[in-house]
Amino acid sequence: MAEYVKNTWYPLAWSRDVTGELSRHRILERDVVLYRTAGGKVAAMEDLCPHRLLPLSMGRLKGDAVECGYHGMTFESGGRCVRVPGQSGPVPDIRVTTYPTHENMGLVWIWTGDRELADPDLVFDLPEYHSAAWNVAEGDALRIEADYLSLADNLCDPAHVNFVHLSTLGNEAGEDVPVSTELRGDDLVTWRWINDAPAIPLFAKYGNFTGNVDRWHYYHYLAPSIAVIDFGSLDTGNVNPEDHRDEGMRIFACHFITPVDAHTSIDHWLHVKNFPADEATNKALSDEFRIAFAEDKAILEAIQINELAHPDRRKARIAIDRAPIRMRRMVKQWIDKDVPPQQAPRVLDKVNA
Repeated sequence: MAEYVKNTWYPLAWSRDVTGELSRHRILERDVVLYRTAGGKVAAMEDLCPHRLLPLSMGRLKGDAVECGYHGMTFESGGRCVRVPGQSGPVPDIRVTTYPTHENMGLVWIWTGDRELADPDLVFDLPEYHSAAWNVAEGDALRIEADYLSLADNLCDPAHVNFVHLSTLGNEAGEDVPVSTELRGDDLVTWRWINDAPAIPLFAKYGNFTGNVDRWHYYHYLAPSIAVIDFGSLDTGNVNPEDHRDEGMRIFACHFITPVDAHTSIDHWLHVKNFPADEATNKALSDEFRIAFAEDKAILEAIQINELAHPDRRKARIAIDRAPIRMRRMVKQWIDKDVPPQQAPRVLDKVNA
């Protein structure tokens, strides 16, 4: 089993997909069964009957309780056994492990560590998601056959867009622009500006730019599973373009990572933007992102294959690797301490880079 941060909130599923039916999910190499109670609360428990170890997801709901599909042992949403068919007298002191959950930004978040530390106020939040001035479009749950830290590498790396995403998110203009990185609290920020250059294909299509633009990428990473990319463009000519980002076309591309196991991760992605969009435009934009993220998926899965085939191969390091190296160091330190480092709600740093 790989090492993971336990005491943190992880994204597990889209809220839209959690209903009054049992659904099976896997996170940190453990199986979880999810369902929504009659009162709307999301219940999460280990997907394992303590009797013969049948997955509880193969059973059925009886009200808000889960009935095992093998012998009918029934467990209420808090994990306590409330019925053993054919057995009179008190129910044995048998329980199923349950996990705290919280819903925010369209997702169900789960805490797999010490439940006494599971403070819902520590779930990541992006204020723009809730603002009427911004437009939100939920994306997919993209399964990637690669380690979640490999996906995090990608999401700390503005430089790759110029080579991987030429049809959507990048062009040749930024190939030689250096990348900066800085740790602000528990927010690892990696950024660069590409000024007075042609708009990338996505913004050329939807931004109505008539000339060159100043373009930015701020990659925010909050260990171990949150990555938010603040990127956009505005017409070239502002003295301090950084102060005018909201006047341009600005998007927060949110990636919430579920570590499934040592070789698999799920990227729950959505985009939050400062320009109005109808359903058709949101769908078209999401389709563009699907193209880009499929390109990332292909690369990360190919890397995973080679990492498994060449476990002792030493990788070369170059300047753009500073943020990914720092990212992995952050995760390792958190695993070693096994306590949540944040003492306040997890939001992006407000100080301009």
